[in-house]
Amino acid sequence: MTGTNIRARLAADPGVGAGNVLPKLFEHGADPDGPGAAFDTPVDGHPAWQQLTLAQLRERVAARAAWWRANGIGPRDPVAIHVSTAADCLLTFQALAWLGAIPALMNPHLPGDIAAEYVRRLRAVAIVTDPEHRDRLAGHSLGVALHADAAETGTGDPAQAPPPYRHHADDPIAITHSSGTTRMPAAVVHSSASLFAATRLFRLSAPRARGAERILSTLPAAHAAGISALNMALCLRSDLLLLSTQNDGPAVLRAIERWKPSGVLGFAATWTQLARHDLAAYDLDSVSLWFNTGDCAHEPHIRRLVAVGSRETVTRDGVRRTPGSSFVDGLGSTEMGHSAFHITHTSTTERYGRCVGVPHGFADVALLDTATGEQVGVGQVGQLGLKAPTLAPGYWNDSAATYRNRLDGYYLTGDLMYRDEEGYYFHVDRAVDAVDLGGEWLYTAMSEERILAACPDVHDCTVVSVDVGGRVVTDVLLALHTGADATADRTPAVRAALTDAAAATLRKVVVIAESDLITGPTGKVRKFLMRQRHRAETAGV
Repeated sequence: MTGTNIRARLAADPGVGAGNVLPKLFEHGADPDGPGAAFDTPVDGHPAWQQLTLAQLRERVAARAAWWRANGIGPRDPVAIHVSTAADCLLTFQALAWLGAIPALMNPHLPGDIAAEYVRRLRAVAIVTDPEHRDRLAGHSLGVALHADAAETGTGDPAQAPPPYRHHADDPIAITHSSGTTRMPAAVVHSSASLFAATRLFRLSAPRARGAERILSTLPAAHAAGISALNMALCLRSDLLLLSTQNDGPAVLRAIERWKPSGVLGFAATWTQLARHDLAAYDLDSVSLWFNTGDCAHEPHIRRLVAVGSRETVTRDGVRRTPGSSFVDGLGSTEMGHSAFHITHTSTTERYGRCVGVPHGFADVALLDTATGEQVGVGQVGQLGLKAPTLAPGYWNDSAATYRNRLDGYYLTGDLMYRDEEGYYFHVDRAVDAVDLGGEWLYTAMSEERILAACPDVHDCTVVSVDVGGRVVTDVLLALHTGADATADRTPAVRAALTDAAAATLRKVVVIAESDLITGPTGKVRKFLMRQRHRAETAGV
């Protein structure tokens, strides 16, 4: 059966959800010899980098489902997954979903003490780890009845797996967590329907996008986006390679050269890492599409990426392959379940300035004044409110957090944005990072965007504002491209890039090593820790 027919059947089946895509493909007649998934590590003796067929993928998942069932795991049991590789993470997710259990995917970079406390708050009945994470959790109380070894779970007998669990649309099928940039990571619950809604509503109903034939995912496997990437590729019947690393630029570039994908999926932190390098020195011609989700990407990084690769374009002489690729940007989060906005960049586009485009058809968005609950007007900054079928139902074991971020029926994402007269939306900052200057506001994310655009030898930057004697002062920390002159005075260019109100607070511009940036488990800069450290280092200055 063709991929188009399979997509149509999946789209018409109300029982398909994020937890049962694999068994549903077989139910609807997918070719067992068609694409399953490839990983950058071996899977039960199957070589790394070689794609498992759909039948082989099902067998490996069924083996794990049988193992977990034999060890007492069943429907509604929360099970923590704390492993290093994309294979261990996503095969375990699929196996637990097969049983109707609730896999709780954990970022592999969480410190041991935070990971242990997170597991305790989950009230998980079991956890699966690899040697690295078992060592990291040593000495910490987890409160689980079963601590499994990831390597052992693949030894189950596939023939002993029970029939796949029949999910209801509202059933929880996964718990993932926020990036934890400001606090203990929040455990976000995803339902069968919510984490599949975007795939159902526009991935399955439209022709497969150019660039989606052969996909490389650099998205974290332990993130909602990692689950969605796997399900999307399976539904589209695309070749897929899932990497276990996202923030190692050279490793990702080598993977592109080796796998030769037509499309690359990732977060903004990955594009930042790629843009540090001379992309022309790598063989990236196969890439026609870069797809970003999570935080919106920076203009200089996008421009570097769309200058390489190649894409099909329609000309007077027919469809031709032309130099340069496309970059689809947007804005999403763990709680949003999928990017709510989209915009496509090529080498000829000019709509930047943290423009995230227009809302997807499934997204009802509003920019709200949180003090009054009223929507703000064109050109005014408000907090993003979202109504969408992709929204996560809430936070696991935390009703207070579930309902705290609701206003007038909208989920408040914590993002500050404005829209222009043409209906395009622009992201200016996270609400927790914006600084009140007494009638004017300093938006740190927008300030960083302008500095990067104004200073081509700056690779990344962080704006840190602190209160000194009742007055806000701002220091700008710059990470430079290799070979840039660290002694050059960039203060005039930085000052000119800022708004007048923000420029008035500028105290100094400091060149730092990239290693001095404090990042969280997903590679996002942890600004509140940067502020704390910088405040301590500059006390009395």
